[in-house]
Amino acid sequence: MSRGPIIAIDGPAGAGKSTVARHLAQRFGLLNLESGAMYRAFALKAILNDQDFDDSAALEHLARDTTIWLEPARTGNRVSLDGTDVTERIRDSDVTQGASRVSVHPAIRAWMVDLQRAMGSRGSLVMEGRDIGTVVFPDADVKVFLDASPEARSQRRYEQAAAATPAVAFDHEAVSRELRERDERDRNRPSSPLRPAADAIVIDSTAMSLDEVLSRIEELVRPLCAEAQVP
Repeated sequence: MSRGPIIAIDGPAGAGKSTVARHLAQRFGLLNLESGAMYRAFALKAILNDQDFDDSAALEHLARDTTIWLEPARTGNRVSLDGTDVTERIRDSDVTQGASRVSVHPAIRAWMVDLQRAMGSRGSLVMEGRDIGTVVFPDADVKVFLDASPEARSQRRYEQAAAATPAVAFDHEAVSRELRERDERDRNRPSSPLRPAADAIVIDSTAMSLDEVLSRIEELVRPLCAEAQVP
């Protein structure tokens, strides 16, 4: 193998992609290349410049003057936007909503794909998103499409939000509605719609524990990491 393995984890919001990618990165010494964090960083750039999320031409112009970089750290990637660490800010709700809106524009997706491919050119990485195995790295060594029922995914999202900020009262129905709306955008966008790659291994985690999901995916990844002599 001339480069380290590339592991693609795709799937809808709330399926557990980020958790799986973080685990694989730590377990096998891979770079965790977070596509979602990159779109969030660009959404923040649009917010800071008071830019309309729906104005494709203006966003494309904004992208030309934008630098995004991910720096691996012990607790997860640090995210840099134009030289400023925005790791914490991009997790705020306004950025989360903006990320799904800027990501529908073909020009922005094409720009991101080029950036992601450049960052992952040496391999030895795991990347999660919605079009990693179909568009960004169609030659990935392992492609997983991680799915779950809408009910299971919305419940997980609700529990994550409640655990992260226990002082805030979250509306379960609002969380569920937001997830359904995100699914609709992701599956029906004209550029790179959410779908499994033809050669992806589909894992439905609805009735699986996290440990079961991680164990199943580790089985797929371990032989490639050993072949490439990844720790």
